[in-house]
Amino acid sequence: MNEITSLPVFEIVGSPLCVGSDDGEKVYERIRKAIRQRRSVALSFINITSLTPAFLTVTLGQPYGEFSEEEIRAKLSVKDMEPDDLFLLKSVVETAKAYFKNPITLKLKSFDV
Repeated sequence: MNEITSLPVFEIVGSPLCVGSDDGEKVYERIRKAIRQRRSVALSFINITSLTPAFLTVTLGQPYGEFSEEEIRAKLSVKDMEPDDLFLLKSVVETAKAYFKNPITLKLKSFDV
């Protein structure tokens, strides 16, 4: 039997506002640990009133850099999310999947002033 770990985002972040990547990292680390232990994760967004792309990119986009899409689909679910936030989530996930298929190497350019 597959154990499902429920992760209430509100309790992890300590606020209904999920806007910063640092808060996203807290949630991501919990997701990462559970998946590595071969447990399924149900991420609950109950009582969350504000989400940003930065938070979602770290929380739910970053796993595509470590786990396969099949593993993520099998082990990670999202619940209690508002319809507008689901639309934003879909966009973040599609961007993450495309990025991790062909990572872009950013190079800093130096400019003479």
